[in-house]
Amino acid sequence: MGHSSVGAPPGSGSALRTVRLDGTPVYRYRERPGVPAVSVTRFDTENAHSGLPPNHRHAHDFLVLVYVEEGTGSVTIDGVERAVRTGEVLALSPGQVIGVTTVTELARGEAWSVAFTPDAVPALASVPPLAWAHHPLLALFAPAAGHGRVAEADRATWSAWLGDLAGELADPGRLGAREAVAAALTRLLVAAARLAPAAPGTPDALVEQVFAEIEATFREPVSAADIARTLGYTPGHLTTVLRRRTGRPLLEWITERRMIEVRRMLRETDLPLDAVAARTGLRDAAYLVRRFRNRYGITPQRWRRAERAWP
Repeated sequence: MGHSSVGAPPGSGSALRTVRLDGTPVYRYRERPGVPAVSVTRFDTENAHSGLPPNHRHAHDFLVLVYVEEGTGSVTIDGVERAVRTGEVLALSPGQVIGVTTVTELARGEAWSVAFTPDAVPALASVPPLAWAHHPLLALFAPAAGHGRVAEADRATWSAWLGDLAGELADPGRLGAREAVAAALTRLLVAAARLAPAAPGTPDALVEQVFAEIEATFREPVSAADIARTLGYTPGHLTTVLRRRTGRPLLEWITERRMIEVRRMLRETDLPLDAVAARTGLRDAAYLVRRFRNRYGITPQRWRRAERAWP
């Protein structure tokens, strides 16, 4: 099975952000001013898979929910192969390495992919990425979850919900588009969360410790090396461990936390960029602009204007 966010390089909704040392490309969500940071695609599982190169893999820095409407296939997530079938829902977290493996039988079918950033959901807009795994709306994205299956009686409803979300995104300039998109996406996330295991997985003590330190210090000009030393590790060791356990290195988590706070401040305050930079551990306005544009593909000034102009 393949798609722009599952088994093939991302398409128009994303852009190459970086390439890891092992050659894995990492894609970021391509922001469009005045348009919700949500994209929905319905794709053919057979054709999407057939054009992929051998051993294809990639990662992304946004959230992806995949619903297999009909068909079967196989996908690898962080090196573990998983068969997928009709009714399956996959929750793909930022940093996970996604690939496609060869399968002996791949039935023709249809699937949906929803790519989004938390800003698209009011309940998640100000939630630190370090807390995503603990938020009820993102229960299926928790490390111990990752997938579920929709009951046969509910599958037509899921298809209708995805169609509704796609319809709202087709005309994002309409009155009430922001609220309609947020409501439709929230409804999907609630339904997905209900597919997650009832008992949460055991928290990783080291990861929790790292995240707590990031949360306590990200507003200061601390580096990955500073946090590693505070916790009694070398930067290289802690970065390697964190990447293995969360899919992302330490510096990316620090940057992600800062960017979430930057977006919150741009949306909710009129503070100039120098002040925003000073309150989020960034050197100055120029550095903030570079980091923001690298992360989201748009300047913070343009993003702020678009947020405030959106109906």
